[in-house]
Amino acid sequence: MDENNTDKDILSKGIKQMLLCVVLMFSGPTMLHFVLKNDNKSFFTILLIISIILCISAIILMFIGVNTILNSMFKKKK
Repeated sequence: MDENNTDKDILSKGIKQMLLCVVLMFSGPTMLHFVLKNDNKSFFTILLIISIILCISAIILMFIGVNTILNSMFKKKK
């Protein structure tokens, strides 16, 4: 009988990725809000680019984290 057990190491890696994703999900939009409120500063474009990169990396890391967690649960062991 073929049993699929959860790989604990890969699961913990996926959970760590999701925790980092949560941090980025809050820091990116918060930084973006502050940057757009203060658009007359000299470093506006640099902070705008950084905050957009943080938002995009949160989305990408979310998909990678969910994929890692699903692989730990449903990937067949050899």
